[in-house]
Amino acid sequence: MIFDKLKKLDIVFDSPEVDCPPVFSSGDVVSGRVILDLFGDIRLNSLKLHAEGFAKVHWTESRSAGSSTAYTQNYSDEVEYLNRREVLLQADNGEVTVLPEGRHEFPFSFQLPEETLVTSFEGKHGSIRYWVKVKLHRPRATVKKIKKEFTVIEPIDINTPALLAPQAGTKDKMARAWYRNFGQVSVTAKIDRKGYTPGEVIPVFAEFDNSTSRTVVPKAYIIQTQTFIARGTMKQKRAVVSTLSGDVVGAECRETWHGRAIKIPPVGPSVLHCRIIKVEYMLKVCVDVPGTSKLYLELPLVIGTIPLHPFGSRTSSVSSQYSLNLEWLRMAIPEQPEPPPDYSSVVTEEEAEQRNNAASPQPAEDLSGILERPLMAFVQEFRFRPPPVYCEIDPNPQPINMRPRCMTC
Repeated sequence: MIFDKLKKLDIVFDSPEVDCPPVFSSGDVVSGRVILDLFGDIRLNSLKLHAEGFAKVHWTESRSAGSSTAYTQNYSDEVEYLNRREVLLQADNGEVTVLPEGRHEFPFSFQLPEETLVTSFEGKHGSIRYWVKVKLHRPRATVKKIKKEFTVIEPIDINTPALLAPQAGTKDKMARAWYRNFGQVSVTAKIDRKGYTPGEVIPVFAEFDNSTSRTVVPKAYIIQTQTFIARGTMKQKRAVVSTLSGDVVGAECRETWHGRAIKIPPVGPSVLHCRIIKVEYMLKVCVDVPGTSKLYLELPLVIGTIPLHPFGSRTSSVSSQYSLNLEWLRMAIPEQPEPPPDYSSVVTEEEAEQRNNAASPQPAEDLSGILERPLMAFVQEFRFRPPPVYCEIDPNPQPINMRPRCMTC
């Protein structure tokens, strides 16, 4: 039978490095071979290739139409980024082609669109995927298919004025509980720039002024937000991907961070230019006041793919850019001293309710927008090589005279 004669049908992408999946970007040429290994001679009509790329979102929500009536509302949308077809083998006159026993290779090559594509992504309610599908058509036999995905990473160069700009802010609040004032607490924080790459350490400069009658605990988190948009509605998923805890600040005391380090784990880059999926990051500096709601200050972050260039010129070659930084596509998550907390533990019930209300339908331009499975997963991790090693010791230790002091002293 014809099935017994088909030993192997495979797709192999050309890659500059052995055992390293290639990474592509807008305008790159994707090339490779379709391998057909046969036990014996076979007759076939055609061998065709189809390259596709889509962003897709889908989720359901339960609705109530009365005390005894309920229904499910579906939300879905998609955006096409790639659609290329190529015939690898087909007789001109439409007749059957006979391939002899053995191994046969059919090269293919196509160029990705010059316009900006979107980085590959996998989330709970949506994905951005690119793949090549091959179909083998034979007389009086079912079509044999094979599909193989490839990765697209759109360069985000953090060496731009917007991403090199420092980010800073100040916030304060009056701590209250049951109509009783405990005093005011304030936080001022600053980071050197907005853009960072996975594996980098962010030095956090902050001052916490505790004028309350209670002790407070300063903390910082890196939070990732995934936003899925369909039919004018959005669905969000947030996760804490890194944490930093400070020392307890006593009543009527002040604490200063002179560049406290918080490390960016191997998360996926920001996705900012897709109409239906966004992946955004922020640094959240919090003050936890017992018995009342938290004070928090948010500073925006962009996770890029091209690291900081303190010296020398940059290259426009995608392969050279990624040789510096996209080694993380091969790695596993490194060991961590402790897992980050759930997002729900970072926000108060009041804030969570405000977030949920903000997730109601609104114009797309007002939307801001997280993760799920490796390279693509629940805090999205990339599997190439580990990020740069960093020191667990605070690079800016506080001298004795800079430690927390009482304001009354």
